[in-house]
Amino acid sequence: MALLFYAFFLFALPFHGSLFIIERVQRVISAGEMREIDRLTAEHFAMPTLLLMEAAAAAALQAIVAAAGGQLEGKRVRILCGRGNNGGDGAALARACWLAGARADVVLFGRVEETKGDARLNFEIARRLSSFEAGSRTQPPPLTFFECETLSEWEEVAGTRDSHDIIVDALFGTGLTRPLSGIHLQVVEHLALMREARERSQTHEPLIVSLDLPSGLNADSAALIGETVRADLTVSFTAPKPANVLPPASHCNGQLVVANIGSPSALVEASHAQLFVIEESDARQFLNRTRYTPDSYKNTHGHVLVIAGSRGLSGAAVLCGNAAMLAGAGLVTIATSLSAQASVAAQALPEIMTATLPETERGAISAEAIEPALELMKRASIVAIGPGLTSTDESTRQFVRTLVERRTTALVIDADGLNSLAPWPEDLRGSLEQPLILTPHPGEMARLLGADDKEKLIDRVAAARELATRNALILVLKGTRTLVAAPDGNVYINPTGNAGLGTAGAGDTLTGIITGFLAQSAGTLGAESDALAATIAAVYTGGHAGDMAARTLGMRAMIASDITKNLGAAISALNPQGEAL
Repeated sequence: MALLFYAFFLFALPFHGSLFIIERVQRVISAGEMREIDRLTAEHFAMPTLLLMEAAAAAALQAIVAAAGGQLEGKRVRILCGRGNNGGDGAALARACWLAGARADVVLFGRVEETKGDARLNFEIARRLSSFEAGSRTQPPPLTFFECETLSEWEEVAGTRDSHDIIVDALFGTGLTRPLSGIHLQVVEHLALMREARERSQTHEPLIVSLDLPSGLNADSAALIGETVRADLTVSFTAPKPANVLPPASHCNGQLVVANIGSPSALVEASHAQLFVIEESDARQFLNRTRYTPDSYKNTHGHVLVIAGSRGLSGAAVLCGNAAMLAGAGLVTIATSLSAQASVAAQALPEIMTATLPETERGAISAEAIEPALELMKRASIVAIGPGLTSTDESTRQFVRTLVERRTTALVIDADGLNSLAPWPEDLRGSLEQPLILTPHPGEMARLLGADDKEKLIDRVAAARELATRNALILVLKGTRTLVAAPDGNVYINPTGNAGLGTAGAGDTLTGIITGFLAQSAGTLGAESDALAATIAAVYTGGHAGDMAARTLGMRAMIASDITKNLGAAISALNPQGEAL
């Protein structure tokens, strides 16, 4: 019956932690919110904890079967259980594994008599199934059950020569807030040694699986609080928790599967969560809304103005402009300093126009360029400023500040555009009519917050949310799991992308993609243009293009222009119907 209450949503996250694909809307909920959802599920929908445990076990079983090659027949599974509900899930999983043909060992760290509620019932069932009476003359008992209350008892169990194909971590769920110690620390260190031995021998067994989240993590924190299980697969229930999706904690999860085990979606949606994971469908919906139609032509998909580049730094302007063009903008103009124009024109796509602006003695755009730039802005749907601009001249900094203040369109600010405004002026705010989209990497973000605020970057979500809400901005904080923070306080985690995107020029390319999508939103949707939706879709699509490049070239050999080369394929893969003739 429990099978009726769960469904799966696979986040295909490789073990290096670079990518996962989401198949439905996902709120990221805290441990406290999860407890409240469980309570309301029981009280308002008459769904007992025991039924949720059975659904969790069935969900975990299906995920494990998929990871183990499609069947468990004949495999050895060891399930390490704490005394709480997470351990109860593990005990229920042991029975599910037995029914699937596996040989399951349950190790309870404590005594059954010390456990409570429905978890105790599952432990009692597992203990009785391990008894002599549960077997027969031809078959051994269905399960093996050990109680380990002391370190010596654990050492005796761990020291057996029995090998296991799968080890399940069901020690702690979402309630842990302090580092592991004692016997639990010894267990995690034992698993770490097993993983090291596996890597040395270049084998895939044992597969290490965690239920809900790897033991040792604080569910609500991206930080590592102590020794932690490094799982190959984590099955999280109902919704992901911050530690499932925010690095560095998320690196411990391995492949992440989120299973709906029966809590009504209305309870999840009613939570006060302001953290979300971007979906593939977010990008697809935007691409479909701005798709090319039989009546489309260049002006219906927006005109991008890129103000970028300086003497010796023309490449950044070219990467940004090319990305905007290949992201689907109808027209692209790169306005650069006089001494950089020839180099930009020679490297940019032939479809891109160029314009010159007055420059400083060092070849950077000067304050004298303000009026010419504003004239160019009048013909643009969206403006990007900053890549390769240089911010060492006060004249350039004055140009950036004045242009942002006098803008007549949405404005994307990156690189030296951000450095020219650091620390971010308190009186410089975005608006619904003329949004400001900032795209800092961590170093630029620290400068925007001010030298004294570097500690704030320890909590990337809080730092991004604070700047976005305080100044009514859309903020794209680049890095592992890029964040998009909105003026209303919501923060969106991007699941696409990989370490290869840390290459030079990838940020300039992302700025171009964002600007290209914003231009299409303005040109196609007019008054219904949505800068946040365009930014979210661009970040997801850019990461997806980077993942496609990595699969072909490997992360090590990737360069920024490879992202742009894969943009068309990424867009077509995300929205095949919208891109078809």
